[in-house]
Amino acid sequence: MKKWIAEDWEFELTVTEGKARHCRIGLEEGDKFIFQYSCPSDMCPRVIIELYTLCEVIRCGGDLTYKGCEKKYETDMRCPCQCIKFHFTAKPINRDKNGIFNGISNRPSE
Repeated sequence: MKKWIAEDWEFELTVTEGKARHCRIGLEEGDKFIFQYSCPSDMCPRVIIELYTLCEVIRCGGDLTYKGCEKKYETDMRCPCQCIKFHFTAKPINRDKNGIFNGISNRPSE
């Protein structure tokens, strides 16, 4: 794998409520996933479907207040099964003090 894009957002998903015995993959309170573009390892695929939409809204310049959330880059969400509750946070990375993206992306020649 030759990752070449410098990402400009990092996402954190933390389990805030739930027990392993209620979750098919065993998520429980305190489990945390930190990721940029790729899907977090060991994350439930059903959660990824909903999570992807939130991440794309942020990456495209939107914020979560349009979805009815109080904060631009934070929200609480439940898994599709309703057995686990998460707190989602997005934070900008690879930016200068003015918030301008300063990451360098070098596309491979091959």
